[in-house]
Amino acid sequence: MPKSLPLILLFLISSLSYPQETYPTLTEIVTDNAQIFTPSELEGLRTKLYQFESETSNQLVILTIDALGNETIEGYAFEVFNQNKLGQEGKDNGILILFSKLDREVRIEVGYGLESYITDAVASRIIRNTMIPKFKEEDYFGGLDMATDQIIDFLTHPEALQEFKDKIAEEEKIPWWLLGLIGLFLMMFIAAGAFVFYKGYSFLLEILRGIFIGKLAVVRGVFMAVSTIFPMAFGLVFMGMPIFFMAMILGFEEALLENGLSVGAVVLVGLLAFGLLTIVLVILKIKRKGDEGFKLSLLKSDKTYIKKTFSSSGTHSFGSSSGRRSSSRSFSGGGGSSGGGGASGSW
Repeated sequence: MPKSLPLILLFLISSLSYPQETYPTLTEIVTDNAQIFTPSELEGLRTKLYQFESETSNQLVILTIDALGNETIEGYAFEVFNQNKLGQEGKDNGILILFSKLDREVRIEVGYGLESYITDAVASRIIRNTMIPKFKEEDYFGGLDMATDQIIDFLTHPEALQEFKDKIAEEEKIPWWLLGLIGLFLMMFIAAGAFVFYKGYSFLLEILRGIFIGKLAVVRGVFMAVSTIFPMAFGLVFMGMPIFFMAMILGFEEALLENGLSVGAVVLVGLLAFGLLTIVLVILKIKRKGDEGFKLSLLKSDKTYIKKTFSSSGTHSFGSSSGRRSSSRSFSGGGGSSGGGGASGSW
């Protein structure tokens, strides 16, 4: 064994065991590693933020650093927040303001428990309208001092926070005429998708009717139904994506969250309702056609029914007397802690 090999192994082990990134351990509510505050400014900020914590239990913490190194400010703030476990356990009511002097970046990182108050939009406005103008004048203390005053005011006076949120909503409100143009544009996609979906859905209802009355074998019907789902899914995407886009613009997701619901729950309920509606429509169709009753056939199909109902329509090749197969279609879609809520800015 070469004499240098043990040294090389020792170096590799020490390199792997050495932490790739180190983050400050905070022992003060304001940590000024970038040295941007005077002693009196530092003492004033600490006094204010300690008083706020004692009165509310919310922790509003400031950390200034010289540079982020190879990290993004979002990743650095997230790690500092969770490593130091800001906020109270079970409440997650901490907020970290991270200031990077040389990178000219700042971030407000918000704990889970305060994300409904200091939302991403609120944090972004505080950074853009309060901090950045001061930072451009190199008045770093002024920007951070005013921002903490604003956050404290919002967390202690709900009416002030609501007024601020209303102002944000008003400024971000899309003009009615632009909404109309977007709506007309999206309606074209919805109409195309609805047509494709309607054709596929009508075919699916007939397949289920055939299975339920025993004229279409269950095995054959299942294969036919599966092949029909693809164009239906294609049509749903054309319909659903514009509707989803408009719902996000109109704040549908926020409205659901305010009522304790989620998009996933609404989608699940919608799928269950769709399945129930399909069964009801099939039953009504069977009664309207005057079929004798419900019965199932696992393998045997009524050839006359197949030829009359499916082959003549040209929409499917199953049961075609000529034995021709239609081209198949396919569609595939895309596949005390902080959850990363907050906002960032640069100047």
